[in-house]
Amino acid sequence: MKIKILSLVALLCMMMDTSIFAQLKPINYSDGNQKLNGISSRPKKQSKQKAGILILPAWMGIDKHAKETALKLNDLGYHCFIADIYGEGNYPKNQGEASKMASFYKTNTDAYVHRIQLALDQLIKSGADPSRIVVIGYCFGGTGALNAARENMPVKGVVSFHGGLGRDTNRVIKTILPKVLVCHGANDFYIPATDISAFQNEMKQSKADWQMIYYANAVHAFTDPAAGNDPSGGAAYHEQADKRSWKHMIQFLNEIL
Repeated sequence: MKIKILSLVALLCMMMDTSIFAQLKPINYSDGNQKLNGISSRPKKQSKQKAGILILPAWMGIDKHAKETALKLNDLGYHCFIADIYGEGNYPKNQGEASKMASFYKTNTDAYVHRIQLALDQLIKSGADPSRIVVIGYCFGGTGALNAARENMPVKGVVSFHGGLGRDTNRVIKTILPKVLVCHGANDFYIPATDISAFQNEMKQSKADWQMIYYANAVHAFTDPAAGNDPSGGAAYHEQADKRSWKHMIQFLNEIL
């Protein structure tokens, strides 16, 4: 009897999870012969503004956190698209594989920016106003969001949550037009002080309109509940930092959109 009850509870949880994400629509697109599988979502109440948010997920690819973010932004009236950076057949099965995949795109900026552009095209196709778009990213996706700004992609601004700050040093620092918001865990030891200093100097040289906000006691992945609650390993959820950074992003969106 106990087993049956547990099975029923598990089934109900699966049904609830499916219902929650019913608003999300899988979108197949491609990069040449590489099939990509993104996710599109539209606000239940259509806004005249039709502003759009392109979401770049963390290094494991499209995950629950990215989907929940899209739905929260839908509730605020934004069109969303979650990018598939890796492509079908290349999704990491573990963190080791994710590290290798993410490293490839971090060191091949053109390839990363191209995949971001393809996802941006899909966001616009879904109905978002091309003149009112912001790119946001988490961890690996945060690096992508900053690269979108560095390459002056046609967006109003970018937001990086606990993202890598390093850039391709073979590329010349140029004027950055999109506005930049970086939400950073003050205790994130995955991002060395040298990277922070170099990034801030880059922002100054590029004459960017930028902000970098630190969150006390937060480490890497502080917005993702799936990261657990043990900061000693370097990645953990931090509820207060999550809530504060979300509010800072909304303030940023309201300002530029």
